[in-house]
Amino acid sequence: MKKNLCRWYDETSAIKRAYDLGILDKKWVENYCWKGGKNCVRKKRFEEEGYVSPDYVLHDGTVDENLKKFWEKKKRSLE
Repeated sequence: MKKNLCRWYDETSAIKRAYDLGILDKKWVENYCWKGGKNCVRKKRFEEEGYVSPDYVLHDGTVDENLKKFWEKKKRSLE
């Protein structure tokens, strides 16, 4: 698959970190991040409103409860 990476798919991206850690299914990055962010609610809201989606919100705007638990646990461990 030829990749047209979203400009926000980098080391600061919670989505990229989740994928790299193996806790986010590849389909999400293939269908959104590797297609230039096309149809990505997270990207659209950030670029149009300056809104930064929580780390557990997926590209289509839904909440991934497993990601939510993971990031909350990680945050608590850093406190």
